[in-house]
Amino acid sequence: MLPESSQKNLRIAMVVAEASGDTLGAGLIAALKKYYPDLLIEGIAGPKMQALGARTLFPMESLSVMGIFEVLKHIPRILWIRFKLYRHFSKIKPDLFVGIDAPDFNLRLEKKLRKKGIKTVHYTSPSVWAWRAWRIHTIAKSVDLMLTLLPFENAIYEKHDIPVKFVGHPLADQIPAETDKIKARELLHLPPEGRVMAILPGSRERELHYLSELFIKTAKCSLQHYPDLRFVVPMVNEARYQQFYEFWQKTAPEIPFILLEGKADLAMTAADVVLVASGTATLEAMLLKRPMIVAYRTAALSAYIVKCLIKVDWVSLPNLIAGKKIVPEYIHYTATVDNLVEALRNYLDNPHLIEETKHTFSMLNQRLRCNASESAAKAILEVISPQMSRNIYRD
Repeated sequence: MLPESSQKNLRIAMVVAEASGDTLGAGLIAALKKYYPDLLIEGIAGPKMQALGARTLFPMESLSVMGIFEVLKHIPRILWIRFKLYRHFSKIKPDLFVGIDAPDFNLRLEKKLRKKGIKTVHYTSPSVWAWRAWRIHTIAKSVDLMLTLLPFENAIYEKHDIPVKFVGHPLADQIPAETDKIKARELLHLPPEGRVMAILPGSRERELHYLSELFIKTAKCSLQHYPDLRFVVPMVNEARYQQFYEFWQKTAPEIPFILLEGKADLAMTAADVVLVASGTATLEAMLLKRPMIVAYRTAALSAYIVKCLIKVDWVSLPNLIAGKKIVPEYIHYTATVDNLVEALRNYLDNPHLIEETKHTFSMLNQRLRCNASESAAKAILEVISPQMSRNIYRD
């Protein structure tokens, strides 16, 4: 158990469930500590948050579960973790609870803590605009403020009179407007000329389970059309590195993949085209102005249920932000080797399409550059105490 906070120290509880949330949390902590250097953070934190002093009560990976039915076997453990967090935070009474993504876990915890008089903020909107829209009623009872990363997300909260603030996306602030492909290739020991594809089959075990073989076979087939094509495959950690390596050796060990641990941004910067699992990595590819092919697969029954429930025409973030199809995406049954290779050939055989896509990305990127972590920090302090926010703006 953590030590009791002193009255002079601001104490904020945070819970994240995966790498993208850890990045958001780290940016938020860094921004908050500009104003409160002795800030105490505890909850569930990833390595980036822990490097900034956050205490984690449980490993972040204990919540990293995907898929509707895949979650079922983990429910007892997840419920136990949520109960222990509820008991802990109810006792120590933090000044604020911030749930970062992981809505199925965090919103229920936020609702219970809010009933205990603890103010709550949810950072990143659940996809209520896409599916399971009924969750908006739970959100209304769970949060004092919703912080959104994407400009189209505010409308549904405003419609239901839920306090909301668009803060932009931290990745848009971090990634420069222009990136150096040649330098990135040099760092990866790749020749400056020639075609390079970055392959990102996801950051979770189940994502690699469903996408690794598909992406490897796509690379193998692509070599028949482009014998000089090179492949860079960044993995989020050692466990995913080993998992992909096993698929590689089983499926097509002759392919000369450059397999990396980390360095996803470097791999995409070096690439001409990115083959990527639907998720946060598509946003990073867009911010790096790299044309992409988006794919996703999951268990058949989960895929069927999602198809029945989803209410949007696209699932990839670039298409959602643009409000139209600007990158090809292949979900579940359409995610085939033939479709992915055809999409790759469409890019590589049409250089003007690559330039048009980069130009579109450049315009979209401007919408997301809002100094997000700083904006989120100020909004959070406003929830804790309007006087805090006024003091910051005065300073």
